[in-house]
Amino acid sequence: MICGVDEAGRGPVLGPLVVGSVYAETDDALREINVKDSKKLTPKIREKMYDQIKEACPYSYVVIASANEIDERRLKMSLNIIELEMFREAVSKHQVETVYADCPDVSEMRFSSALSLRLNGENVVARHKADDTYPIVSAASVIAKVTRDRMIEDIQKEFDMNIGSGYPSDHFTMEFIEKWIKDNGCPPKHTRCSWEPVKHLMSAARNTKLSDW
Repeated sequence: MICGVDEAGRGPVLGPLVVGSVYAETDDALREINVKDSKKLTPKIREKMYDQIKEACPYSYVVIASANEIDERRLKMSLNIIELEMFREAVSKHQVETVYADCPDVSEMRFSSALSLRLNGENVVARHKADDTYPIVSAASVIAKVTRDRMIEDIQKEFDMNIGSGYPSDHFTMEFIEKWIKDNGCPPKHTRCSWEPVKHLMSAARNTKLSDW
């Protein structure tokens, strides 16, 4: 059995980080589905492929860290270590011959070794853009991305307003957080307060209040 693992939501200022893993005897069924890196698929196709992956593969899992959990963990460790530990959890469900991972570290060798060490020496192949190279990792990327997209939809319903994608490059997201801070004096729920763009908005809000005097 082989396992693929990937994440969705590493960089956003809003919403969870989701790690997905997929287990299969071979990637033949995934090749027949023509699974691809989730970033290269439309939301509609991702949703369809999510169901196809679930049907084709015996096991798939997600490991989720909320914005608040990420902030708490970042007091003690880097984002790479947070993700490494989530990867470890996601790929530890079953015994496998090889784990294929999309590498978040600049050093593929360092990340491969670190994950292998946490898996008691299991064979790990961590590569940049593995989600575009290995079908089993592409499948994991779809599982992670669809799960996160659904969670963002739930958060949007919770606030009953457009919160965007959660990424700092999304003006809808940043305008939502900025307005919330101005109106409430703190970031909204589900915001990663340890992220620099959020710290900047909080600092700007404090300075504005001081200047009002």
